[in-house]
Amino acid sequence: MMIHWFKQLRSAFGVAFLWLVCLIYFTQGFRSFVWTAVSYQLKDRLQLSPSASQFVFSVAFFPWSIKPLYGIISDCIPIGGKKRTPYLVISTVLSLVPWLLLGLDSTSRSSSLYLMIFLTVQNLGSAMADVVIDAMIAEAVRIEKSSFAGDLQSVSWFAMAVGGICGSLLGGYALTNLNIETIFLLFTVLPALQLLSCPLVEEIPSNGPLPELLDSDEFEEKKSKMNNDTHPDTKNSNTRRRKGQKKGKKGASSGKSETHKKQSKSLASKLFQSLKAAALELCRAFKQPIILRPMAWFFIAHITVPNLSTVMFYYQTEVLQLDASFLGTARVVGWLGLMLGTFIYNRYLTNMTLRKSLLFAHIGLSITILLDMTLVSRANVGYGVSDKTMVLFGSALGDAINQLKFMPFLILSGRLCPPGIEGTLFALFMSINNLGNTVGSFMGAGLASLLGISSGSFENMFVGLAIQVFCTYIPVLFLFLIPKEATGVSASS
Repeated sequence: MMIHWFKQLRSAFGVAFLWLVCLIYFTQGFRSFVWTAVSYQLKDRLQLSPSASQFVFSVAFFPWSIKPLYGIISDCIPIGGKKRTPYLVISTVLSLVPWLLLGLDSTSRSSSLYLMIFLTVQNLGSAMADVVIDAMIAEAVRIEKSSFAGDLQSVSWFAMAVGGICGSLLGGYALTNLNIETIFLLFTVLPALQLLSCPLVEEIPSNGPLPELLDSDEFEEKKSKMNNDTHPDTKNSNTRRRKGQKKGKKGASSGKSETHKKQSKSLASKLFQSLKAAALELCRAFKQPIILRPMAWFFIAHITVPNLSTVMFYYQTEVLQLDASFLGTARVVGWLGLMLGTFIYNRYLTNMTLRKSLLFAHIGLSITILLDMTLVSRANVGYGVSDKTMVLFGSALGDAINQLKFMPFLILSGRLCPPGIEGTLFALFMSINNLGNTVGSFMGAGLASLLGISSGSFENMFVGLAIQVFCTYIPVLFLFLIPKEATGVSASS
């Protein structure tokens, strides 16, 4: 059955395309292999405080918050007549070079500023690759292969999950047995393989920037104006040629130069107008209340809850003395919890209203924070529950509940996208989610700094978690922004 299904996908999309999709998503998941090493680099070698480390992560992941920009640029500005593979090559290079430099140059990884810059560039490449491959998938299923859309998404998510599990397992082992710079260099194998795989996928060249993004009247007007502008140049050059050989040559040269300049100017104008039209269309769609209100809720849900994950990492490694190998195992359990959360939602919760499922999700998130408070207060020891058991259970439960919250976001995002700009608007929705995460991380860094939580000083950790529990219920007050009767199978307002 599985072999027959794979053969159908191979017949529909080709081996090269499936390989590239699986490789890119596997790499996205496998990033846990190297980012665990980054956490230890910031903590042990650079000796940054928890709030400083969280600030570095927040800045480094900001490129994921502007994903629509990459989509608009790749849609409107083809390179060599192609809109996807050139940008995939550029993004892969941006993903590859920073890790290579960090592995080879001790200065770059010994400075928090240089490290933050390189990590930001790397995330720029990863985010751009994510947008481009999503666009390629959308285009692939659009032409006579729409019946395979769900299958292709399943393949991509499965590849990312496998990558995440492998990266988490191997990351913990690698930190125990290898130097951090060696881990950086080992990870470059995947983006290098991705770079070599890009030419394997054939892309049909486009004719230039998308004129359909321009208003049709504006486009015809610009075209007519361009023709009227270039006609006098040709006429004048012919007149000058009749005045003499020397002047004729000079006039022809001048005419060609002016024509070339006007054509270049016209092309630049088309590119600008295409970008402008795409941005305006995106803004007009996003301003619609049916789209703006739910997305506002998801953004509020992130920025009102400070993220203390980096602070908890410091606590787990310094106070609880948990090693890298165990933390890698905990991340694997988290991935399994994520897949369990996806299964539970699709199997049992699709008929529940999104308001109710999001309410339960935030109640569940507050419970996971209470587990962290139990761990910090050491109350679990009194009941005979080990620290490792608490961490493993908390990791699985936390990722499962976060997925239960993320599934309604995916459902609403997919259904609210108007036809014609689905890809770019969906990227905008995901960017709002990522930007909210980034702001939440900044809030967490500020809270840790305000409470004086630092490496070796976790006296106020319990207070920070208590504040986080309280903040978890703030988004519940804004659930009226979510369509009242919307469920996992219906999005009516």
